[in-house]
Amino acid sequence: MRKLSFLNKTILYALLVAGSVFCLFPILWMLRTSIIEMGELFQNPPKLLPSHWYMDNFKQALSAYPFGRFFMNSAIITGGAVAGVLLTSSICAYSFSRMEWPGRDKVFGFILTGLMIPFFVVMIPQFVFWKSLHLTDTFVPLIAPAWFGGGVFNIFLLRQFFMSIPRELDEAAKVDGCSHFRIYWQIILPIGKQALIVVGLLTFLTNWNDYLGPLAFITSEKNYTLMQGLTLFQGSYTAQWNLMMAATSVIVIPSLLVFLIAQRYFIEGIAMTGIKG
Repeated sequence: MRKLSFLNKTILYALLVAGSVFCLFPILWMLRTSIIEMGELFQNPPKLLPSHWYMDNFKQALSAYPFGRFFMNSAIITGGAVAGVLLTSSICAYSFSRMEWPGRDKVFGFILTGLMIPFFVVMIPQFVFWKSLHLTDTFVPLIAPAWFGGGVFNIFLLRQFFMSIPRELDEAAKVDGCSHFRIYWQIILPIGKQALIVVGLLTFLTNWNDYLGPLAFITSEKNYTLMQGLTLFQGSYTAQWNLMMAATSVIVIPSLLVFLIAQRYFIEGIAMTGIKG
């Protein structure tokens, strides 16, 4: 039995390693291409590692356009959206999970229908709305919606987690004279830290890598995000794949770092978020 168990574990680990290599290979190839010289790029057979690391590719790529400004624009939009989503979606989730009010479950069911509406359907009405307020070509259309509910999926995710928290905590807090806001702020949010990290990480990745939203609302180059800047770069340097991959690496690396730092909390949050209710 021990030999069989050891064999099963060996096969499992081998499959996991093979799957990891399969998933990581595109990222490794992107990094490899970003530090290779143009002459080695199309060698046959290709080299897994370049003979010399050309770090100057990053300097050339980032100096072609104001990527520093694009980076700051993306950081402002993403930071504002993450803050808005965490605050408003957690407030909505608390209302739907810990408070009793008439028609609560029916309203929540109606809100869930928003999951079936793709962004393409509401994109034109949203553009017309922000255009009428003269707020296009600003960051407002990309940040403000996050401060009005935080998104249906995020509300759903946090509600399911909050419903798994024992009600006795609320009752004990009310005996001590705590209001709903104090229960939400001092009890529910600290306990729901893992779920909040999951929502924050997903929101970060969505907004950092978003291209369609900025494309619809941003027109001035000075307000471009990194994704729009990369499109500009692609139009000018299509044939120079080493420079293209250098610019892409700069955009991808922050997402990888954020995920690596928060992955433990992300996995715990996903595991602890049930489907109760």
